[in-house]
Amino acid sequence: MRTNKLKVVLDTNVFLVSVLPHFSYYWIYEKLINNKYELLLSNEILAEYEEQIAFRYGMSRTDSELEFLLLLPNVITINPYFYWNLITEDADDNKFVDCAVSGNADYIVTEDKHFKVLKKTKFPKVEILSIKEFEKLLR
Repeated sequence: MRTNKLKVVLDTNVFLVSVLPHFSYYWIYEKLINNKYELLLSNEILAEYEEQIAFRYGMSRTDSELEFLLLLPNVITINPYFYWNLITEDADDNKFVDCAVSGNADYIVTEDKHFKVLKKTKFPKVEILSIKEFEKLLR
């Protein structure tokens, strides 16, 4: 069943700058909590979120943040069925592409330059947005 909400994958760096209230991009997390878009996650992405939050903010923050995240009805866990390997400069970024394709995401929100190769990829078509473009779309 297709909802009218945007389905997005958030690159780890975008997620990291959105989870703390004093960050200027906290609005991304607030809009997720307020059910304004759907967030697609794979186990690989969730593991990276956990690793990076623990590294930057401490383990107790990680546990509470991710437990809460998984309770949201607009957070959808995806099990990628194929690995496209579209990003060669940083192969670790492919987990976001694979989740986006498998979950039929509208966009990957990222500021990472490695994702720019997707603009030239004809199949599978994966759209990327900067944080500013994502903000304009959600208005």
